[in-house]
Amino acid sequence: MQGFHWDYEVFLFLAAVLTLLAWLYSRQKKARVSQYKYIRFTAAAGSFFPLLFLILSVRSFAFEPFRIPSSSMMPTLLTGDFIYVDKSAYGLKMPVFHNTLIETGQPKKGDVFVFRSVEDPSIDVIKRVVGVPGDHIRYDQRTKQLFVNEQRVNEQFIGSYKGFHDDINPQGLNQKQATTGEQQHTVLYSNGVHRSYQYTDLVVPEGHYFGMGDNRDFSKDSRVFGLIPAENIVGQAKFIWMHWRPNAFIDGLKRIGNLL
Repeated sequence: MQGFHWDYEVFLFLAAVLTLLAWLYSRQKKARVSQYKYIRFTAAAGSFFPLLFLILSVRSFAFEPFRIPSSSMMPTLLTGDFIYVDKSAYGLKMPVFHNTLIETGQPKKGDVFVFRSVEDPSIDVIKRVVGVPGDHIRYDQRTKQLFVNEQRVNEQFIGSYKGFHDDINPQGLNQKQATTGEQQHTVLYSNGVHRSYQYTDLVVPEGHYFGMGDNRDFSKDSRVFGLIPAENIVGQAKFIWMHWRPNAFIDGLKRIGNLL
């Protein structure tokens, strides 16, 4: 059984339980003590149960909106993007405790997925799956080339990056077209940045995944914190449903509906 951390999901779960208990209590006592104010209070509190139960069910088993807070998945995702995350893509999980109730699928190479941080479970992180159980992952820190099962991931140079750059200096930022699994996507590299990573050569064990950000030189991912346990996975990011940055409103509108 997974432990839980105090967050909005826990609050919503407890609120649903408390309003259910209030509703049951008010129903039981209504015939005998309906005149007391505290019974009327519990009845009023219990009336919120259906709404809270619906919100909790949708949020836990169907989908949840997320806002992108950082630039680690540029250019696929930008700061200010709001994304739709399918929480049933990889299994239906118990709210709060995150036990898998029904298996519905497994992450595939190339998927963009959301998971609870292995360092701080109260934080949700988004990356791209580059390694699944059984894969041998090797990242050459000198050449910045990724190898999966001794095969170099195909990356074709496109040109200099000229899009949104957030807090990153766009000078020297280059785009490459990469193929991960069956997914084609764009990755970014910075000519002037060379980092040292801890996890660069390993075999992904059962029940774990290796994730990387598309903004290769500005992403804290599995190269830094290691493998991602399957039980930490929240869901699969599907598309951008809104983008908000006040200084780029029109350009932001063009991002709405982009598939991931």
